[in-house]
Amino acid sequence: MRDRGEASPTIAGSLLLAHPGMRDPNFRRTVVLLSAHGDDGAMGLVLNRPLRKRLGDLNAEFAASPLAGVPIYQGGPVQTEQLVLAAWQPDPLEGGFKLYFGIDVEKAQALQEEAGVHLRAFLGYSGWTKGQLENELKLHTWVITPVDADLLEKEEGQGLWRVILSSLSPEWKLMAGEPDDPEVN
Repeated sequence: MRDRGEASPTIAGSLLLAHPGMRDPNFRRTVVLLSAHGDDGAMGLVLNRPLRKRLGDLNAEFAASPLAGVPIYQGGPVQTEQLVLAAWQPDPLEGGFKLYFGIDVEKAQALQEEAGVHLRAFLGYSGWTKGQLENELKLHTWVITPVDADLLEKEEGQGLWRVILSSLSPEWKLMAGEPDDPEVN
C-alpha cells in the first residue's frame, strides 16, 4: 500500500497504444503521446489521426504566418475546438527528445527555425480524470511503450499504430495485423 505522501509513478512522456481489442471509436487503433500524468489525472495527444489540413486552412492569420504549413491532427475527444501546438526535437545527448506541449504561436515560430524540430497542431486532446487511466491500464486497455526519437519519421494514421505495436513482440505483431472485420480475414 502506498503512503499518502508518496506520488504514484508517472508514465508521462510515454506512448499509449490502444489495445487491438479496443472498440471505443475515440481511441480505436490510436497512438497517444502522454504529456502529463499524475495523481490528478492524465493528458495527451493522439498522434495518428491526421485531418489532412494545415494551420493555414484554419484562418487568415495562420494563412499569412510562417506556421501556415504545419499539419493539423485530431488530438482527442476533449475540447475538440481547442487548438494545441506541440513540437518535438530530437535530443541526441539524452537519446530521446524534447517535447514542447501547448506552446504559443511565438514559441512555435521560434522553434520552427531550429534544426530537427517537428511542429504539429492538434484540435482537442485526450484526458483522463483522477484514477481513470490507472483503471484502464489495469484492464489492459492500453499498451505502454517508450517514445522512439524517430517517431515522426514513421507511418501516418493507423499505419503508425501498426508499426509501433508490431515492433514490440511477435504476438503484438500478429494482433496488429488483424483486420477490423474478422470475416474479411
